[in-house]
Amino acid sequence: MMSNAMADRGEGQPRIALVLPGGGARSAYQVGVLKAIAGWCQAGEPLPFSILCGTSAGAINAAVIGAGAGDFRRAAAELDRVWSNFRVSQVFRSGAVDMLRSGLHLLLALVSGGWLLAVPRSLFDNTPLRALLKREIDFARLSQAISAGALDAIAVTATGLGDGESVTFIQSAQPFALWNRAGRRGVAADINIDHLMASSAIPLLFAAVPIGRLHFSDGAMRQTMPLAPAIHLGADRILVIGARSSHRDPPVPDKPPNIGEMFGFMLDTLFMEGLHADLERVERTNALLDHLQACPLPLGLRRIQTLLMLPRSDPREIAIAHRAAMPRTLRALLRVLGVAGERGGRLMSYLMFEAPYTRELIRLGELDAHARRDEISSFLGLDRHFGKAL
Repeated sequence: MMSNAMADRGEGQPRIALVLPGGGARSAYQVGVLKAIAGWCQAGEPLPFSILCGTSAGAINAAVIGAGAGDFRRAAAELDRVWSNFRVSQVFRSGAVDMLRSGLHLLLALVSGGWLLAVPRSLFDNTPLRALLKREIDFARLSQAISAGALDAIAVTATGLGDGESVTFIQSAQPFALWNRAGRRGVAADINIDHLMASSAIPLLFAAVPIGRLHFSDGAMRQTMPLAPAIHLGADRILVIGARSSHRDPPVPDKPPNIGEMFGFMLDTLFMEGLHADLERVERTNALLDHLQACPLPLGLRRIQTLLMLPRSDPREIAIAHRAAMPRTLRALLRVLGVAGERGGRLMSYLMFEAPYTRELIRLGELDAHARRDEISSFLGLDRHFGKAL
């Protein structure tokens, strides 16, 4: 549900939401798609999206785009600059001393049962990510964009560790109806760096983040309905940019997975399975509404159009091709976990925050978007919004 004020904005025109799920380093693909779309717009033109929804790394991308909502091309260029020059060391400490210290701390804590040292809160120290976000995201500009009407709302989802609920933090200049459903709720907030750090705190890898009196972790953990925030905020059309290959895995002889492979499977499930199930729910609801065209629609139900962008090439294969770009210490750790060969690409593809890999994913996103330019342009109504033929 949404307020009358939000519903009246652009009456007669669809309200378009951009949904950016999590994906770790794979989220560079989102940057390429957005870069291509921005290139179809004229300089100085605003976002074609009025609602931004992000989870995990997707929340970070949404915040960068939102802060530059008044100039889509510039915002996309800023996002491209950061992702095109990424290093693992900008996300978490990966030096030999840091990795050795983390490993010894964990080992001593486990061996002593927490007597010598407390069990660590996470495997990696992602303090560098906080410094990067503080440097690259102007939250005052984000608030100004919302206040000026360049953006209706931004929603960032995290997982509350106390109650296990999926919590969506929403910043909007206009009133909206909060929701409190089974396992998920929406709350009003001024989005800041803590919300982004919490939303992107991959369990086990990065420490949970306190917000108020509660601790929060990666938003994908309990987000069974990733399209729900956009729908609650009044979206009629939703562009989703995922990070998992559109190709199904071929059946292979079943082998017992090792720790690294299981962790890769966990991240796949964490970031993508809920999205596809939610898209199916929306499609079934649309089919039902089409069947009931001659009848009064149930209160609160409306048809939602969705467009899903997924990589045509497999990020796992790209990660394997660029594994030499990873820091040696991280490669050594992954080998200990059993991440090697073709079966190791899944986990590597989420952790490889290195420029050679992220640049190739950005390029892939651009190519995929250009291949579907007519479809995307029509969906976003770029001719109508920007008064030009594409």
